[in-house]
Amino acid sequence: MESKFTITRWDETVVDETEPRLGRVQVDKTYTGALDGTSTAELTTCQPVEGSAGYVAVEKFQGVLDGRAGTFVFQHAATVSPAGQAFYGVIVPGSGTGELTGLTGTVEVRHELITLEYDLG
Repeated sequence: MESKFTITRWDETVVDETEPRLGRVQVDKTYTGALDGTSTAELTTCQPVEGSAGYVAVEKFQGVLDGRAGTFVFQHAATVSPAGQAFYGVIVPGSGTGELTGLTGTVEVRHELITLEYDLG
């Protein structure tokens, strides 16, 4: 399942300005499509050299997934370098509420697009 999202808030704080630079970002998103709702996330970022970066995030979604209402939390991360990109993530087991109770699966978050492979048990 894929859905688009729009970032509605990006508040970045530099934690360590020495190389490699570390940061923390608070992000809000609005999702549309099969995943329809809003989320808030906390990211930790690293920018070691020009053209390279990495982040890890914990994100809480509230809304509807394929017609089922509730909330769930997912963890996701990515690295980017001149050699390529890697994206990975997982739905936190036991984090689903409402009609999303029991939700498990994997997540891939790319710029303005999320892909979920999930099971509701």
